[in-house]
Amino acid sequence: MAKVTFRSPLHKDRTIEAVAGSHKQTILQLAKENHIPIDFGCQNGECGTCLVKVTSMDQSKPMGGPLNPSETQVLKEMGKITQEEIDQMLIDDLPPSPWRLACQMILRDEEVLIEYPSR
Repeated sequence: MAKVTFRSPLHKDRTIEAVAGSHKQTILQLAKENHIPIDFGCQNGECGTCLVKVTSMDQSKPMGGPLNPSETQVLKEMGKITQEEIDQMLIDDLPPSPWRLACQMILRDEEVLIEYPSR
């Protein structure tokens, strides 16, 4: 099971136990199912509206799967990831940055903190 805590400046922290390992459920899908108000637009990793900061609560585990090409491009355009970090990600096969798109990050069996902006 994945333990996911959602945090926002305008909302009370909320922790969700989620099924991990399905390789299908994204952070955004989990948030929507649990009425957590993460902003989103296109839902396919092209607009950057669902930008979140992910922190592992167990530093020995990586956070989610590697970035896919569209997520990588959007994060680079937003200035959240550098080309050097992208190159290192390809070598290490690990996410190089705490910044992710909620519509693209797939949960693993881990405990994470998801910080999202609120309006």
